[in-house]
Amino acid sequence: MNIILIVLDSLRLDHVGCYGNSWIQTPNLDSFAKESALFERAAPESLPTIQVRRAILTGNRLFPFRDWKAHLGDNVIAPGWAPLRDEDVTLAEIFQDAGYTTAFITDVYHMFKPSMNFHRGFDEWRFIRGQEYDRYRIAPPPPNIDVDHYISPKLKGTYAYAKVVQYLSNTCHRKGEEDYFAPMVFRDAMRWVEENHDHAEKFFLWIDCFDPHEPWDPPQEYRDMYNPGYTGREYIVGQAGDPLKYMSEEELKHTRALYAGEVTMVDRWFGKFIDKVKELGLFDTSMIVVVSDHGHPLGEHGILHKIAYAMYPTLLDIPLLIHHPKSEGSGKRVKEFVYHHDLFATMLNFAGVKPPEKVDGEDIWPLVTGEGGPKREYVTCGMEKYVWVKDDRYVYISETDGSNPRLFDLRSDPGNYTNIAADNPQVVKEMYEKAVESAGGPLPVFDYLPSYMASATFSTAMTRRKEKR
Repeated sequence: MNIILIVLDSLRLDHVGCYGNSWIQTPNLDSFAKESALFERAAPESLPTIQVRRAILTGNRLFPFRDWKAHLGDNVIAPGWAPLRDEDVTLAEIFQDAGYTTAFITDVYHMFKPSMNFHRGFDEWRFIRGQEYDRYRIAPPPPNIDVDHYISPKLKGTYAYAKVVQYLSNTCHRKGEEDYFAPMVFRDAMRWVEENHDHAEKFFLWIDCFDPHEPWDPPQEYRDMYNPGYTGREYIVGQAGDPLKYMSEEELKHTRALYAGEVTMVDRWFGKFIDKVKELGLFDTSMIVVVSDHGHPLGEHGILHKIAYAMYPTLLDIPLLIHHPKSEGSGKRVKEFVYHHDLFATMLNFAGVKPPEKVDGEDIWPLVTGEGGPKREYVTCGMEKYVWVKDDRYVYISETDGSNPRLFDLRSDPGNYTNIAADNPQVVKEMYEKAVESAGGPLPVFDYLPSYMASATFSTAMTRRKEKR
């Protein structure tokens, strides 16, 4: 039996048809969901990008990040954002030791920054260059590309503006849809299964697609699906915070259309990959896991982009679909709380491969079959210096020391818009205690740069290095 893990970065649960969306076209994910088990309450235990991948690959929790230290070679400073450690035993290494052929195909450039080590344990890996702020080309965009068409000139001098300049330089060679990143990732995955389905007796294939993460620049066909006739500026990246400080309501509407277009493009190429898997006879011999790392706020709560204090459903609710080759669980909807790091034990147990040591994650497939599985009363997540707790009734957000608490009643306020913390001090206390219990003790208070995208990272790290000497 084979294992195929597909991670779709920044895919919001409420933007997929099988989770209730009625206006974005996701026919392939919806069709796949009918042949899979759908998990309604999957959650990350730590955020953002790298933290999720570390949890999936090791099966262990990262929150509350007690052993985290920033490292050289990265401009992201956030607790838990770090390379795989030498002592980590990864999913790929375990499968490799068990005789599986292992392969990794991705355009998520963060995993290939200096010393990150996420390709460890793979017999073959393919890194598709050029996404977002990947230092792929140093030449500026050609003169025929107007940078200010894709981001507000008000943001010149910011990290967001520099990211757009880098991205436009990286992608100026495109000629058609197949040159976009999601198509390249899934085309390469199709190539891999075609080349190896007879050669590899059993395989573990990890496909990690950065889209629909920003920059949002789908081909015109997809733009026209959701905002036809628009001729204004297109914000493919914005600055974290209130988007209406630098764009109009109409421009924000178009930004949402661009994201929706990216979702549909990803869905189309995901569908092409699944069609290839079926054509090769692999659908009935493979467990296929499809999951997002997190969602992405698009102006709700006055927030655009991932911000730690804004851990609302737009960021925390994630889709998770698992196809079993024997069609067990097809169409089943699972309501129990599950985490990313549960996927480690779930995939290994399916393959009959035992992990070398105890891990935090649990096999969630028994939740589908009714034979057991984790029955959690609540889930927690950490991002930067904030903690999030969710149970059947409430969502709680605060700093790790318990300050600035927010509390939301899921029964009357599923979108988390009305903070009722002041009127419910006992509930606030109980929710914070759940965070401490989940963390196994007092939560650390972090002293680090206020923005996790910090231009001073290198000089700061060099200062620390000199001090150690």
